[in-house]
Amino acid sequence: MLRRTVPRAGARAYTDPTAHAALYFKASLGYGYYKGSAVMELVKICATSLLLLPVAAFAAGPFDGTWKVSLQHIQLSKKPIVLLLNGGDYICKSCLAPTTIKADGTDHKVKGNPNLDTTAVTVVDPNTVTAIFKLSGKTVQSTKWVVAADGKSLEREDTSLYGAEPSIFKMRLTRVADAPAGAHALSGSWIESKVLGATGPGLVVTYGMTADGFTMSSNGQTYDAKFDDKTYPVTGDPTKTVVNLKKISDSEVIESDSQKGQVVEVEHMTVSANGKTLHVVDTVMHGNRTTTFNMTKAP
Repeated sequence: MLRRTVPRAGARAYTDPTAHAALYFKASLGYGYYKGSAVMELVKICATSLLLLPVAAFAAGPFDGTWKVSLQHIQLSKKPIVLLLNGGDYICKSCLAPTTIKADGTDHKVKGNPNLDTTAVTVVDPNTVTAIFKLSGKTVQSTKWVVAADGKSLEREDTSLYGAEPSIFKMRLTRVADAPAGAHALSGSWIESKVLGATGPGLVVTYGMTADGFTMSSNGQTYDAKFDDKTYPVTGDPTKTVVNLKKISDSEVIESDSQKGQVVEVEHMTVSANGKTLHVVDTVMHGNRTTTFNMTKAP
């Protein structure tokens, strides 16, 4: 669930979130604009956390407790993000719903992406571009791209507002295909190469497991689901995602997230034998973008 409060606009949007989870984490890691991107994508599992039942009710299980993403243990997707800014027009060709819009700083409608419905792109200078993503009139994510002077790398900063409080994710991307002649430096194909930093409540999630269900709560988003092959809503999620939980064992759970009747993201979560690390494999279905990362358990 990291992606819910971690840049999800890019991840699933690119799908790239702003997700990238997942990480941005779900993306960029990582679902909204980039969903699939590590951040936007870096970004859903952390965004939601399980609600704990009273300690007295049962002995604590492997999942029970609060977890935080470890920025030192992230493997980003190698699928390219393809952008084109040319002649005053902008399009993310690898996004969930590729739409050409004017890069004039005003809101333009985007159809086919449940994580946003308008995008406003502004060209700041020959190396800098910003974007504002909204859903139902509310800003859900902002992104700033800064291309290096040599054009070989790009730094992206995503501010996710899908949760109750902002979470900020910074990512370095590496160019793998040049921009067309005459196009803005942002244009071309990029892969996420390094997470430069992340702050905010989107990095923390609390999980809890009972014999027949699983709970999560983080940054204003929660769910209380049963292991019964049904879907359950994520309260506080503006994109109206529903979840399905499958219990493999007391230390292994698979969460499938759906929007408008279609599975859009799957997180495979496994707690280590010593109970201190939660390993997450987060896959955004659009573009089959997979990000893996670890979370550490709070004392």
